[in-house]
Amino acid sequence: MDLLLLLVAFVVILAGAELFTNGIEWFGKKLELAEGAVGSVLAAVGTALPETMIPIIAILFAGGAGSHEVGVGAILGAPFMLSTLAMFVTGVAVLLVARRGRPNDVMLVNTRVLWHDMKFFAIAYAIAVGVAFLPGDLAWPRWLAAGVLLLIYAYYVREHFQADAGHDGGGDLAVLRFHRLDRWADHHPAPPRLRIVTVQVLFALGCIVVGATVFVGAVEHLALSFGLDEVLLALVIAPIATELPEKFNSVIWVRQGKDTLAMGNITGAMVFQSTIPTVVALVFASSHWVIGPGTTVAFASAAIAFLSSAAIFIPMARRRRLTGRSLLVGGIFYLVYLALVGSAVAGLIAT
Repeated sequence: MDLLLLLVAFVVILAGAELFTNGIEWFGKKLELAEGAVGSVLAAVGTALPETMIPIIAILFAGGAGSHEVGVGAILGAPFMLSTLAMFVTGVAVLLVARRGRPNDVMLVNTRVLWHDMKFFAIAYAIAVGVAFLPGDLAWPRWLAAGVLLLIYAYYVREHFQADAGHDGGGDLAVLRFHRLDRWADHHPAPPRLRIVTVQVLFALGCIVVGATVFVGAVEHLALSFGLDEVLLALVIAPIATELPEKFNSVIWVRQGKDTLAMGNITGAMVFQSTIPTVVALVFASSHWVIGPGTTVAFASAAIAFLSSAAIFIPMARRRRLTGRSLLVGGIFYLVYLALVGSAVAGLIAT
């Protein structure tokens, strides 16, 4: 039964991702935004919301013991998964597309947009992780950091929208999937009205949320049925399931040759995840946002996220190009963390 639920949820997420990528491109076109804002802000925030709700609910509404720890772990897991496994999956997609007709694996990306995103991520996440070195009972520096992170993200969004305003970076768009729902569609086949675009985007997000929820539940049930350790489940298995929307969206855009959207969807989500969900932890679970016994492995994921991002994007900034092969580095860092978690589960190192 769980395997059937996994398959159904997988199909629902995939269908939702396809509808979302199509709808969000039209949404950006209607607002006269280019690929930077569409991929790094609209798409990134939209697909980051499902997994963002998990730690927020755990911290704000769950009353069970350890709920704050679960929330903090999920918040730390998102940037890690995006900077490692999501990069690897996108790199594999680029290489597969190259074999089917693309002359090489050089991605058609705006490196300026991606470097802009990664600078904001590095600054924001460094502030967030930096305050975790302070004693847990020292709350006011964490609250101050939370305010700074909110300002950073607001400035980040403002820069994207101002820099891209008035530029159409969408290129040729496929027909809106929900275009036939417009009662005037037969008389005005293009472009679709904003209300129909909005309906499709919201419907797609609903599919992604429902599919991800069912998928995570089935994965957790299967893992526990096979007797897998809860630490392994929290740090490795569940984050893979919750990050599926970004991965699917990016693969779809790579297949369509829209590499800036594909990568912006990931880098923009990294900026979002390093600021907004982190603010919730800093304000409402400040005593648990601390590096020490019980959180060492979880915060190690932040260090690996920094290392993986640096290995991929610093060479990109120097060469002013990004290749599919360079993204495969993320897979190596992901395996390093798997080994670290496995050692912790086996009791070889302290968690």
